Amino acid sequence: MKNMSLQKIAEACNGIYHGDAEKAACEVSSVVIDSRKVQNDSLFIAIKGARVDGHSFIPQVMENGALCAVSEQDLGDVPYPYIKVASCEQALKDIAEHYRRSLDIKVVGISGSVGKTSTKEMIASVLSEKYNVLKTEGNFNNEIGLPLTVFNLREEHEIAVLEMGISNFGEMTRLARVARPDICVITNIGVAHIENLGSRDGILRAKTEMFDSMNPEGTIILNGDDDKLRGYVPKNGIAPVYFGLDPSCPYHAGSIRNMGLRGTTAEFITPSEQFEAHISIPGDHMIYNALAGIAVGTALGMTSDEIRRGIEKLVPLAGRNNLIETEHYTIIDDCYNANPASMQASIAVLSEADTRAVAILGDMFELGESGPQMHYETGKYAADCGIDVLVCIGELSKETARGARENSVPSQIEIHEYLTKDDFFRDSSKILKEKDTILVKASHGMNFAQIVDKLQDPEMCRS
Repeated sequence: MKNMSLQKIAEACNGIYHGDAEKAACEVSSVVIDSRKVQNDSLFIAIKGARVDGHSFIPQVMENGALCAVSEQDLGDVPYPYIKVASCEQALKDIAEHYRRSLDIKVVGISGSVGKTSTKEMIASVLSEKYNVLKTEGNFNNEIGLPLTVFNLREEHEIAVLEMGISNFGEMTRLARVARPDICVITNIGVAHIENLGSRDGILRAKTEMFDSMNPEGTIILNGDDDKLRGYVPKNGIAPVYFGLDPSCPYHAGSIRNMGLRGTTAEFITPSEQFEAHISIPGDHMIYNALAGIAVGTALGMTSDEIRRGIEKLVPLAGRNNLIETEHYTIIDDCYNANPASMQASIAVLSEADTRAVAILGDMFELGESGPQMHYETGKYAADCGIDVLVCIGELSKETARGARENSVPSQIEIHEYLTKDDFFRDSSKILKEKDTILVKASHGMNFAQIVDKLQDPEMCRS
């Protein structure tokens, strides 16, 4: 890792270096917070977690080849170098910001209430047709995960596509200082995290903190169909580029042909040309993701052929609208996370199934006082979409069941309510039938990946 000597690291995080003066000029090979990931010459930052304090692993990681540790504690007279800081979490961000500034690389920052991950995957797939791309993996989109992603950048990378997730004011400011994006993409302004941010206007204010630390000569790309984003004037004076289905957006789509669970084909129109592409992942929202990818690819000098190939090579992630064909069922694995908008989008995808449609839905978190009503509206939407079977699991999901029940005739939709997944598992073979198409979706904390795993077990299909 260039420009990552112990001396420069100590300066970057306002730390005090303790140890051999000659070693201060040595550069680290990697930066980790997990003791199991230490390699020769790693820098280990001792983060205090909810259950584990990284400081207790410092002697072990140094024995295993780490070059230096970053510690909030005075380690005394130890036979290895360490950097004393006031806060290891802040040091993690400060060091990542220093490393990012040393890299000659373009960064695409992505945020929004819904669709951050699927948009990130689309943009990365497009850009990979021309560039060597590093993208955010898993849920590494917060104040711990984003710095760790930045530390994975190496000389061969040309572009980083970074997902930036927040739940409160000020978080985006801190993330953007690390990422220093050249291109900022916001997918939409919904109601996710409204419990902390108060309103959609509050969410807009929090998300657009990203612009404060971006390249002053960079590009802002926004969803022009979102009422809060259309017409938004950034304080930094950069005129946004819009994408959407509205033909007035410079990047828009037409001749959309919905192929159900097999995806969508559309004509994509840019300011200079148009081309057709097929998106293999189902859902109308994927059109927006493709348009965002086209706008980013164009901003970075890609041709329409390169962009089209990137769109068509996109494959789904586990837990993200991932279609799984088993001997007994077709599973729409969208269990990674949920909010009202993404829940409705997934239900709409399910409604395209040409078999019996079963929705297994769980609680959505961080919705504040609006939570019960939003769950009720989700149930109503499921009934309106003609879903055949609705399975509701969790305390809040009682309202989902009520919303479906009060907005459908009894013969229209079969409704089941359970407090826990285990309660559902006991009845699953009575509810599910051969060849069902099954949507599985809830907030991450519900751990609905267990349901996806169970559905792939032949023992569950006995009716």
